Amino acid sequence: MNSLPLEPSTLPLDFVAIGDTVVDEFIKLKEAHVSCDVNRENCTISMKWGDKIPYDFSVFVPAVGNAANAAVAAARLGLSTGFVSNVGKDRFGEEILATLSREGVDTRYVAVNDGIPTNHHYVLSYEAERTILIRHEKYPYLIPSELTPPKWIYLSSVGEHSLAFHAELAQWLKEHPETKLAFQPGTFQIKMGKEKLAELYATTEVVAVNKEEAEKILELGKTDPEELLEKMRALGPKIALITDGPSGAYVSDGAQTLNVPMYPNPKPPFERTGAGDAMTSTFVAALALGKTLEEALLWGPVNSMSVVQEIGAQRGLLTRNALLKFLAEAPAEYCVTSL
Repeated sequence: MNSLPLEPSTLPLDFVAIGDTVVDEFIKLKEAHVSCDVNRENCTISMKWGDKIPYDFSVFVPAVGNAANAAVAAARLGLSTGFVSNVGKDRFGEEILATLSREGVDTRYVAVNDGIPTNHHYVLSYEAERTILIRHEKYPYLIPSELTPPKWIYLSSVGEHSLAFHAELAQWLKEHPETKLAFQPGTFQIKMGKEKLAELYATTEVVAVNKEEAEKILELGKTDPEELLEKMRALGPKIALITDGPSGAYVSDGAQTLNVPMYPNPKPPFERTGAGDAMTSTFVAALALGKTLEEALLWGPVNSMSVVQEIGAQRGLLTRNALLKFLAEAPAEYCVTSL
């Protein structure tokens, strides 16, 4: 006798992303001046004050943000995916929910807040880089009581008033060891400091940051990626992933330390928003699909390369078949090396 299928709400998802979602308005600038130091770091952008500044075009992009980008990436790669977040009871919130649903992301855990607007950011884009004007609304961050423990939780950027939520999530993870945590700290989570988030780091399977973020978290100056990997793992995570721009990405699980270069761009990047999210979420999605550490490290830069060819953080995200095609056609120099 055939058993009846489970109700959708009782099925454990492969991947549940947690974090703020926003609508982004991209404004592509035509005229600006960029100043950098001798290493092309610490760059600033300037425009004439008190003047009318012409722009090239603007684009409205709903349902973005670190965690939302990760959810869409995982869904396109074939994982059953959900999203825990907040939106306002407004047209922007409606567009976010509709966009995620079209991507195959389960939105049952997205709270619709009456009286709190949807997060709305502005992206000043110039050449291949961007500066984002951000505003995170003060949402009530909660772990849904009806959340069925998924295989993976992917936590990223939330608002600055969310410290208690991180402690609650750390406790929830201790009570549900069947769920692995991937943590991609956002701006406010980095500012909270490693001491206040010590319990969360201790329950983390994968922590993923760029080199500069790792140095901030660890309160270090310029530091070698291999040392950063070791010190990030010392906080508790089993696996540390660090991206380092043109130098590629580094990963360590304690038994092995690996490096992969950037996947070669077919043409100059159009706009870099979401490149880090694509790298990290694809790496985690590959692990969730049962790939090895080396295989997952090869997957990430492919999606990152594709994202920077489009405007916005999601348009260039690949399906699994498309990503595998890029891997099959990769040049010989695109390979993982042991350190």
